[in-house]
Amino acid sequence: MSEQPPYGVGDASYHAAGGIDGLQRLVADFYRLMNEQAAAADLRRMHGENLDMARDKLACFLSGWLGGPRLFAEKYGAIAIPTFHAQWPIDQRLADSWLSCMAQAIALQPYPPDFAEYLLRQLRVPAQRIVQACQRQA
Repeated sequence: MSEQPPYGVGDASYHAAGGIDGLQRLVADFYRLMNEQAAAADLRRMHGENLDMARDKLACFLSGWLGGPRLFAEKYGAIAIPTFHAQWPIDQRLADSWLSCMAQAIALQPYPPDFAEYLLRQLRVPAQRIVQACQRQA
């Protein structure tokens, strides 16, 4: 009986998320929730009218970030998350809004509860780094 490696090791997290298809479903739910929720209106305004590229970029980023294929780098080049996001005034309120939409999107996925918790905990790290980078820019 082979034991699954822990999340964060190799591509275990990528597979737990359902591979690229699972990540695309997560991202689609995330942006749908962002569109629907009044509390996320300020966050939504930071995105363009058409979310197709944002969806693709986030799914591609998450693929590599979770140990799967480095699709973002292949399609869009390298990214430094805090530096990239520093062009927008992202404060704690916006980061919390992003995390709230993501938490709700994660809850809609057929993820094991321990992976859902792990994923949200991991996503808090770059969200906080983005806020800190924007504070240093101010």
